Amino acid sequence: MKDLTTEIKKLEIETLDNLKMSKSVNTIRAYKSDYNDFALFCSKHNLQSLPTNPKIIALYLTHLSKNSKFSTLKRRLASINVMHRYKGHYLDTKHPVIVENLLGIKRQIGVHQKAKKPLLFNDLKQIIKQINLSKENDFKKLRNKTLILVGFSGGFRRSELVSISKEDLEFVKEGVKIFVKRSKSDQSGEGMTKAIPYFDNENYCPVNHLKKWILINKKKLVFPISDKNVALIIKKYACLVGLDETKYAGHSLRSGFATTTAESGATERNIMAMTGHKSSDMVRRYIKEADLFKNNALNKLLNK
Repeated sequence: MKDLTTEIKKLEIETLDNLKMSKSVNTIRAYKSDYNDFALFCSKHNLQSLPTNPKIIALYLTHLSKNSKFSTLKRRLASINVMHRYKGHYLDTKHPVIVENLLGIKRQIGVHQKAKKPLLFNDLKQIIKQINLSKENDFKKLRNKTLILVGFSGGFRRSELVSISKEDLEFVKEGVKIFVKRSKSDQSGEGMTKAIPYFDNENYCPVNHLKKWILINKKKLVFPISDKNVALIIKKYACLVGLDETKYAGHSLRSGFATTTAESGATERNIMAMTGHKSSDMVRRYIKEADLFKNNALNKLLNK
C-alpha cells in the first residue's frame, strides 16, 4: 500500500511537470502575471478568484476596459481560463454575461492595435551603413550587423534570435539553414528550419556576416545577449539614421521582413513559411500595409 502511495505521488509530480512543459516558460509566466492581476482585483473587492464565476469575470473585464486595449482583455480572459484548468476548475468563458460584455466593450473602445513600425529593407541598409561609420569596436560592429541582417532575413522573433546556438546552423551552397527549436507559435516543440540564401550584395548579406561572426564569437549561443537588448539595438540605430526610435522595437525586424517581401510580390504562403505564423491574419495585415501605396487606386490617375 505504501509503495502504491509513493508511486501515485511520483506520477502526480511527473504530471505537473508535463503540464508545465506543455507551454513555454515565457507563456506560463505571462499566464501567472495576468492571473495575479485578476486575483488582486478580486481581493480588493472581496470577490472569489479561484474558482470564480462569469459575473466576476465580466466585472473584471469592464474594470480593465477603462485603460487597456481590447487585445489585453482577451489575453487576460484566456490566462484566467488556463489557470482554472491547471487547478482542475471549469470556467465557462462562453457564458452570455462574458460574451455580451466583451461585444459591448469592443464597440466602445474598438480593436485597432497600434503596432511598432516595420523596419523596411531600405531602412535596414541605412542602419548597416551607420554601424560601419560608428566608433564601436569591430567585434561589436559585426555582432550588431549580423544580428540585424539575420533577424530581418529570417523573420525572427527576438526570443528566437537570441536562442540560436551554433549547432542550429547548417551552411550549404545556397546559404544557411537555421533550426528554430521552439517558438511562441510552436508550443509542442516540433521546431522549424528557416533557409536564408546568399545576397548578391555582400554588404547586406546575412549569410556572409554570420560566417564571419561565428568565427570570432567563441560562445555557444550565436547572439549571447538578452531579447531586450535586441530591441535596444534596433532603437539605438533607428534613432541614429533619423527614424523615431519610439516607433521601433525588436519585432520591427520580423514585421519588416513580412512587409518588404510582400511589397516585392512574395505570397502569403511563402511569408508564413519563413515567419512560422500559424494564422494568416497577421500576415495579411502586413500584406495590406505593403499594398497601401503599391496598389493604391490613385496610382493610375497620378501617372496620367
